[in-house]
Amino acid sequence: MPILAVALNPTIDVWSQAERVRPTVKTRTHSERQRPGGGGVNVARVIAELGGEPELLVLAGGATGAMLREALATSAIRTHAVQIAGLTRISFMVREEETGLEYRFVPEGPEVAPGDIAKALAIFESFRGDFVVASGSLPRNAPEDIYAEIGRIAAKTGARFILDCPGATLRSTLGKAPVFLVKPSIEELETLAGRRLDENGVAQAASALVKETAAEFVAVTMGREGALLAGAFGVLRVPSKHVVAKSTVGAGDSFIGALTWLLAEGRPIEEAFQFGVAAGAAAVIASGTELCRREDVFEIYKGTEPPPRVPSTSMESSVHE
Repeated sequence: MPILAVALNPTIDVWSQAERVRPTVKTRTHSERQRPGGGGVNVARVIAELGGEPELLVLAGGATGAMLREALATSAIRTHAVQIAGLTRISFMVREEETGLEYRFVPEGPEVAPGDIAKALAIFESFRGDFVVASGSLPRNAPEDIYAEIGRIAAKTGARFILDCPGATLRSTLGKAPVFLVKPSIEELETLAGRRLDENGVAQAASALVKETAAEFVAVTMGREGALLAGAFGVLRVPSKHVVAKSTVGAGDSFIGALTWLLAEGRPIEEAFQFGVAAGAAAVIASGTELCRREDVFEIYKGTEPPPRVPSTSMESSVHE
């Protein structure tokens, strides 16, 4: 089934390693890798890796935008690129070998003009498919409610809208457009709730969004604590997979891409959720700008136990391993 990923603020992701990262002095890096990146781009890459044929809508400009389009042209992703005046951003990630820590530097991105957004929406309105995934931050000057507008258009065309975006944009979208599934991190959910959340609090806050019809499903990724899915059926809780992590780059995007791909294959949401958790684990065992590999996803997923389901009537104590 057709899937459209939306990346309004894509990047060229550059990853390298250094023996030690220190202030002031030059940090010599090696093993550099470059890949097209940004939320929606990574989602499309994951879907293509798993065997899907996604479409991708990006805003791209300048020499770096040309690099992005050239890299995507060699993939199995059908790309719709809107040319903008600003330069597509470059994100830098450096892994310090002495500590294993990863340092990530992510620019805010270029400015966009109203005409750029209008062109993107025109392309989007012509899409006829089953799923639309809006993922990632917004470029400067983009309307804060642009994802809400995309969600409203998706509803008119019959596509299910999946949302993964930072806090301010998330607040400007939920409740203003039909959302099939939203994926906040635990930090983003705490921002929405206005308080710190323990495990029961996460389940309650996610379930509250479902009850308020902000989204049909809420998938909360919690890093080493696993992930949680809330819906009208109650709450599903899946613990994290025990893997040796090399890089956290793209773990959330791998989760969303894999979940969406399996949904598009006609599988139920519970199964797609577990598959997404497996993809997130597969992403962290890859190094650098690599995302999850198909064989790793299926290998991890194969050993997954069915998650417990907790009825919606007992959500106050609904978090279980």
